Amino acid sequence: MDERNNLKLEDVAILNTMNNLNNIEYLVGDQNINKKSTAPFNENICNFLGDLSSELNLLKESKEYPDIKTFAFWCRKQNIINLKKKFSSNETRVGLGLIFHITPSNIPTNFAYSLIFGLITGNANIVKVPSQQFPQVKIICKSINKILKNKHKLIRNKISIVRYSENDNYTKKISSICNARLIWGGDNSINNIRKFPLDQRAIDIAFADRYSFCVINTSKILKLDVNEMKRLIEKFYNDTYLVDQNACSSPHLILWLGKKVNKAKEKFWKTLQYYVNKKYKLTDIASIEKYTQLCSNILNLKNLKKYERYDNSIYTISLKKLDKNTHNLRGKWGFFYEYNINDLNKIKSCINNKYQTLTYFGLNKNILRNFVLHNQLEGIDRIVPIGQALDISFFWDGYDINRILSRVIDIK
Repeated sequence: MDERNNLKLEDVAILNTMNNLNNIEYLVGDQNINKKSTAPFNENICNFLGDLSSELNLLKESKEYPDIKTFAFWCRKQNIINLKKKFSSNETRVGLGLIFHITPSNIPTNFAYSLIFGLITGNANIVKVPSQQFPQVKIICKSINKILKNKHKLIRNKISIVRYSENDNYTKKISSICNARLIWGGDNSINNIRKFPLDQRAIDIAFADRYSFCVINTSKILKLDVNEMKRLIEKFYNDTYLVDQNACSSPHLILWLGKKVNKAKEKFWKTLQYYVNKKYKLTDIASIEKYTQLCSNILNLKNLKKYERYDNSIYTISLKKLDKNTHNLRGKWGFFYEYNINDLNKIKSCINNKYQTLTYFGLNKNILRNFVLHNQLEGIDRIVPIGQALDISFFWDGYDINRILSRVIDIK
């Protein structure tokens, strides 16, 4: 029996035309997709994710990429069990059906997390990966194929991972039959995808371009001993340099809260400089672009108060003020903007809906929570300690993804 019988007849007709589309590369699966949904945290899916985690941990190649190790750790069986406990409710839920994921071009492993969002919530998935040939994509897809070949037959036609560029026909066709689109990317990319209509009951979930910042208590920095400082710096490095500050949750702006700011800055940046020089390789092209941005800021940024260079590892620009356009100040490869404050409330006027993640050190999380709630801020969806900026979860960009990608069957 053709597995495509699980689709509506009109959907089968659409998918049959996919063989005629050029430049579609299937990295996992093919055009045969089973749209029948299951309850969230289906046992077969949970077992598959546990096996995927084990397989990635065994691969020699994956050890070269920290982001793969992080993903493998995230989808380990115990974490899936913990997520299931958090999601448990008395509601009867099933997945929406078919999820179309359009993933960003700058974060190699994002596609894998997006796929798991769809699988765990009980859905079939078509995932478009970046056209750029990231080795992380190849390694993860290789592991998925190996596992699906040997076991987990029941979910083989729940996963299709594709690569293509400039193929509006494919995007249009899949958009017309999916039950939800997860769109990751910049504002222009999202608008371009949204021009393709969805079914009347289908939904769009857009993870748009966001901005993140970090608040550091200067007095707490100055009290750290050498080993404590090293651990903090390693966590900050993971939030920033690990993805070249490309992630929406990576901080671009550092706010120094308290007194003796210069001493705290010197201690922090000097320790980071030493760590970066040991761990990070700045390419020639990145070095040129980074320096070009510094020169451009020196010449054109009226809000510039002073700048510092810690060789090529770190560039910092101190700002005269914060305003509603501060979210446009972005760095890469260790380029940070900074500002000194003595009261959190002084920054409330610059927080808009572009702000996503606030990472912090030396502050009470309840103070930060109250800062957002009492000021009725339209931005800041996450408040996490330094070191957890990239820790993706089922609460992202203010969305409860478990519930958005599943539907309730109301039973009286």
